[in-house]
Amino acid sequence: MTKLSELEAILFVAGEAGIGSEELSYLLNVDKQELAELILALEKKYQATLDSALHIFETEDHFVLTTKKELAPLLKKYAQGSSNTLSQAAVETLAIIAYKQPITRTEIEQIRGVQASGPVQRLVAHKLIEEKGRVEGPGRPILYGTTGYFLDYFGLKDLTELPDTQELENALKDDESLDLFFDGVSEGEKM
Repeated sequence: MTKLSELEAILFVAGEAGIGSEELSYLLNVDKQELAELILALEKKYQATLDSALHIFETEDHFVLTTKKELAPLLKKYAQGSSNTLSQAAVETLAIIAYKQPITRTEIEQIRGVQASGPVQRLVAHKLIEEKGRVEGPGRPILYGTTGYFLDYFGLKDLTELPDTQELENALKDDESLDLFFDGVSEGEKM
């Protein structure tokens, strides 16, 4: 077996959780530079093979084997049949948390104008948000923020890749069809 095959096998087994570069370097017995070269070589292999559905996604020094962006319409069609989709309230709540984090449930409710405990619980259950601490003061409310899984799920390397809110407002004003799940979040160059 080659190091490239070993890398591919580890990424496959790591699944949606992915794996960090330190652990990959240790498992493959290579230094960081050699690991970077292996990842680049495997990604080039996937790009060169038209029949390959795979792509290596990097987020926060973490690597995940994913499907290519071109397959999004097919995967979207598949996902629409799933009962695991988020409600409109959960999507709105997630957007507020992504842009305003860390934020309390009460602050989310003030922005949305409605109660948010259900959507917050669903987002925590889906591992898209997590507790980021507590506010110093009466009741010590929980501060929520997005997770590494959120970044991976939306194809973001970090939160700076979130779409600009002004661009989103302009797109909505222009009455464009905006699909935040697949089209509204730019994947950007990862390698």
